[in-house]
Amino acid sequence: MALYVRLMPPADTGASTVVVDASAPSSPVIASRAAAPTSAERLEPGRPGYRKMSFALFAAGVAAFALLYSTQALLPAISAAYGVSAGQASWTVSAATGALALCVLPLSALSERFGRREMMTVSLTVAVVVGMLVPFAPSIGWLIALRAVQGAALAGLPASAMAYLAEEVRPKALIAAIGLFVAGNSIGGMSGRILTGWVAQAWGWRAALAAVGLLALACAVAFHFLIPRARNFHPGTLNPKALARTVATHLANPLLVRLYAIGALFMTVFGAVYTVIGFRLVEEPFSLPQGIVGSIFLVYLVGTVSSAAAGRLVARLGRRGALYLAVSTTAAGLLLSLSDTLLAVLAGLVLITAGFFAGHAVASSSVSRTATAGRAQASALYQSAYYLGSSAGGTLGAVAFHAGGWAATVALGLLAVLGVVSITLYGTRVARAERRALVPATR
Repeated sequence: MALYVRLMPPADTGASTVVVDASAPSSPVIASRAAAPTSAERLEPGRPGYRKMSFALFAAGVAAFALLYSTQALLPAISAAYGVSAGQASWTVSAATGALALCVLPLSALSERFGRREMMTVSLTVAVVVGMLVPFAPSIGWLIALRAVQGAALAGLPASAMAYLAEEVRPKALIAAIGLFVAGNSIGGMSGRILTGWVAQAWGWRAALAAVGLLALACAVAFHFLIPRARNFHPGTLNPKALARTVATHLANPLLVRLYAIGALFMTVFGAVYTVIGFRLVEEPFSLPQGIVGSIFLVYLVGTVSSAAAGRLVARLGRRGALYLAVSTTAAGLLLSLSDTLLAVLAGLVLITAGFFAGHAVASSSVSRTATAGRAQASALYQSAYYLGSSAGGTLGAVAFHAGGWAATVALGLLAVLGVVSITLYGTRVARAERRALVPATR
């Protein structure tokens, strides 16, 4: 996915939004840490190791997100092969994203103790090994279980990569380095879906999953040989109580909770649509071949534009105005996708994708603006909510499709959009009430 990149305190933990500060301590999880290294010790373009590091993290991003969504374009074939419903097949995606959501915080804490490079290496290794086993799953239950393990392992990569970059790269070069990692995430997520679609059309879905596994293996090998040794990491002592206090503080902040809910609801729409769209397009009246269905994910490129435009939208409309525009665009896309004309469906997907990425960029960047301390954990909680939304949306969307067709999936998406609107309206009323309460104090 293309992500909205802001230079803020450290380390977003997901593929979607990058929140990093090169100088702030990365986590209250650590009870003691050495002083931050000077920027003279850090990497930048032209210095030895910078290019290797950039390509290593690009390769890691490709591997991670190609694996994470490897079954999404194959759900109709998996459903037919195992004789299960769309809802059951969707768990091969939801189990991976759900496990990632649950493991982001603990694995980010472990990387503080054992090292970023080491955590990334272990995460990729485990995910690739499991990826080699996935094509041989004898039942849908085994496939779902393997995908859950894979998602849990992959949680360690984004959690560690952002902190690694914050520690090893000069501040002025940080956004460029992060951008390349984010590009790897986006290309990996898109190429994994497209690759599986075309390989499945020629040789079947198991061969398609094997192809993604081989792609991830090649990327993991490149990562292992290219990633420079961490020079500025100083291990600390784990402090679970400090982590728990920080998380509890964030969850007691009503504005942060609203932002987490907005991120989850946007991803519920997106997860539902892209999990189910393959089932719709292989059926009448479209009857598209698997390869063409996989290529539908090229629409993700729209997210590159809308994510980049989110900052300009906020400057012009404000954060709430940008959110209203994002939900309106998403809702219009959902309604347009009800058409039985392929061109209209594709146009609907473009609008849904543009609205989702813009809304996600606004919500995720607002998290870092809102959290005054423990921003790494605030971002990690947002990513947990985001991927839980993906997991719930994928499964609920598939269940709705099985029960009532595409119209039922669209209805689910519109309910989620209505939830975003309700939360945003409530937040607007709260903000106005707070401003009115401050007026007497200023007179």
